[in-house]
This record gives sequence, C-alpha cells and structure tokens, in this order.
Amino acid sequence: MSGETLVTDALLAGWRPPVISDDSDKDSRGRVMVLASGAGVAGATLLTATAALRAGAGKLRIAAPRSLATHLALAMPEARVFPAVETPDGELAPEAADALADVLRSCDALVVGPGMLDEGSAGELALRIIEGKGPAMVVDAAAMRGLAEAPERARRLAGRMVLTPHAGEMASLAGCSKEDVAADPLGVARKAAAELKAVIALKGPTTLVVSPDGAAWRHDGGLAGLATSGSGDVLAGVIAGLLARGCAPAQAAVWGVVAHARAGKRLSERVARIGFLARELVDEIAPVLGELEAPR
Repeated sequence: MSGETLVTDALLAGWRPPVISDDSDKDSRGRVMVLASGAGVAGATLLTATAALRAGAGKLRIAAPRSLATHLALAMPEARVFPAVETPDGELAPEAADALADVLRSCDALVVGPGMLDEGSAGELALRIIEGKGPAMVVDAAAMRGLAEAPERARRLAGRMVLTPHAGEMASLAGCSKEDVAADPLGVARKAAAELKAVIALKGPTTLVVSPDGAAWRHDGGLAGLATSGSGDVLAGVIAGLLARGCAPAQAAVWGVVAHARAGKRLSERVARIGFLARELVDEIAPVLGELEAPR
C-alpha cells in the first residue's frame, strides 16, 4: 500500500467543501449536536459547540446533563439545549442516547466525548448512538475507548465516523503501546481505521488522517502552542461543523486539521509561540476557512 498524501494548498483547492451560496439559509448548512462534558469540564462543550458554528454549521444543538442544561443554555444562546439523563458524577449517561434518539437522527452531524472523563459511560453512550443509526459523527476523548472494546458495534456506522485520538488514545484504540504508535503511526492508524471502519485523525506535530480503505493524508503544520487545554475540543467541533455542511468524513477531517493548525499559526504570530488559548483558536476558524475557501 502506498504512503500518505501531503496536504497542500493545491490539494485543498481541488477538494473544496460544498459551496454555500449567498442566498442559502441556516437549514442548508446543517444541524450539529454536541454531546460532551459534565460540570467539571463544562467549557469543553462550549468550545466544541462554538467551533462547529465557526466552521459554518447552520444550527446548533447541545445534549447536556440535566443539572447543567440551564447553565449551558445561558452560556450558549445560539444553541437549543436538551436536558438529558446524567450519571451520579454529573456526566451524560448512556441512556441519553435512547431518550434523544429521534432528535439525534434529525441532525446532520454529532460530536460525542469532548471533556468527558468517564470512559465507561462515554464509550457506551457513543456505541448506543451508533446503534441508533444516527448521522455522521465525531468521537473524541473518553468516548473512543468504548469503540475499541466493542468494534463489532462501532462498525455499524461504517464510513460515517471520525475519531480524533492523540498518540496515547491511539495506543488504547489499537491495543498497543505509545512506543508502537511512535514507531509506525501510519500502520497503526490504518489498522485501526480498517477495524473500526472509521476515519482516524491521529493528532500530533504531524497529523495523519486515514480512511477505512487505507487512503492517508499527512499534515505537517503542527505547532507547540496547539498542545493546550481545549485545543482538541475545538478540532472536534470544526470537523463536526464541516460534516454538517456536507463534507465527507475524510474531507472534513483533513480540512478541520488544516483550519485548526492555521488558526494556531495566526495566534502564534500575533500572541506568542505558546500561551494562546483554545477559546482564542475558535475565533480564528471562520477567517481561516474563509481564506481557504475563497475562489482563486
């Protein structure tokens, strides 16, 4: 099998997201649902949700632990917030997938996992959503572990799922060590992508995006400053926003990785090499995508 394709401006120019006309409405840009953190890391929900809108999604929905729903509704006035059953620790319970099944199926893209801490409940939540035959989804953070433990259930969303692991999470997904991932990141990612029938964006200074059929793209634009709290939540939201707009999963992952990195580059030049914040990344996403999508 051949190696990976380098992500360049020329590649992006020939692989643009669906065109958004000036007379389009918000329905034409899709609905995103965010199922993310509990009270301890509630900011992850806000980062992910805002990033999805900055990437161009038309409508935003949030499924929140019942005790947190009112707070998130006030903090995120752009969203429709659905109170959902929660675990004793205040995170979304797996049963939320069943209660929200009709709402989830009416969305165009989902994000599950940012800021979640309980791998058991987050993973089961993701698996139940998959089994509910919902839309394309981005699975991040703690929610990914459950997929590796039940690949036969995860495969039911074949070809319509994007996973966003860093090296440690990739090792858990693949059942190997971080050293194994470092030694052969492309091989490990390809094996996991084929096993789970998912697009995998293996994050790092060099990020690899790998599809279930083994096609792979390499992005070399990583920055030290992107390794900061909440940065991955922003990336997950951007990818979901692009999915809602009609991008295919691999395309959404590649474009999301590039937009995220270039947002970081803008901040590294304006603020400092390190020390900029994930919330600042969010505000750079729309201008970056505007530049990338502009006709040339």
